[in-house]
Amino acid sequence: MSKITAAITAVGGYVPDYVLTNKKLEEMVDTNDEWITTRTGIKERRILKDSDKGTSYLAIQAAKECLKKNNTDPKDIDLVIMSTATPDMPVAATGVYVASQIGAINAFSYDLVAACSSFLYGMSTAASYIESGRYKKVLLIGADKMSSIIDYEDRATCIIFGDGGGAVLFEPSEEGYGVQDEFLRSDGIGRQSLKIDAGGSLMPASAETVANKQHFVFQDGKTVFKFAVSNMADVSAKIMQRNNLSADDVNWLVPHQANKRIIDATAKRMGLDDEKVMMNIHKYGNTTSATLPLCLVDYESKLKKGDNLVFASFGGGFTWGAVYVTWAYDSK
Repeated sequence: MSKITAAITAVGGYVPDYVLTNKKLEEMVDTNDEWITTRTGIKERRILKDSDKGTSYLAIQAAKECLKKNNTDPKDIDLVIMSTATPDMPVAATGVYVASQIGAINAFSYDLVAACSSFLYGMSTAASYIESGRYKKVLLIGADKMSSIIDYEDRATCIIFGDGGGAVLFEPSEEGYGVQDEFLRSDGIGRQSLKIDAGGSLMPASAETVANKQHFVFQDGKTVFKFAVSNMADVSAKIMQRNNLSADDVNWLVPHQANKRIIDATAKRMGLDDEKVMMNIHKYGNTTSATLPLCLVDYESKLKKGDNLVFASFGGGFTWGAVYVTWAYDSK
């Protein structure tokens, strides 16, 4: 019997209509287009303006597109993994609601939280379920309404993040396509460098925490940048070395879209030319859990069966890693 590998068989994505450009941000905080573009590579980001819609809305739209692309009946889904840093609400898992709303009535679901590495970690989890032979169809969703936790008077964070959702379907492959290897890491040293102070068990919500804006994201940009540049590049090079992959063997780098300089440093360490690097940070900014699947959506038409992809991410906590995948289909 052939070994079962976990292949990506469909992708889908969604971004809101409203475009927050650097020009508009100039009217909100002390910044300018040149400063933002030079330091991050971001020109605009999408924002979900509807106050009655949360991360689940982004996830549902992305999931529906993913399943529609290869005519998958949602009733056939065994598991829905919801990767997010911005769940609709505490306690009640957002993924459970998403699964019900898309008609995945036979699936169980849960949320996976690892900051910007949530989707990458989710790939490992989804692959393990498929490889075990226990489940045949696992839907992995990455979605975040980052605008819900951003202070638009804080120029250090409001220029970076956007809203979006992406989804991929994992199914068994007996031809060897799909997830080949992973190298995942974490280090609690980053706990204070990228965080939200209040709203958890350590500092429950109060009038004081709201007044002090402690429910918004705080980022120590210099520290995060330093760790992200070195660690994302290290794991990407490590996974190439471990699998005897040269730069010629890697068709695509699928990097977390946090900062163009971090992406460039990772590609350089891997020896990859710019044309092998998926990049859409200029359009969407950092959509956290959605960056990797949105890259796949934007570049799907260029992917060929048998292409070697290296996914890489870095997030708060700190969390980071790389996953090596062989693409399983030619775009239709």
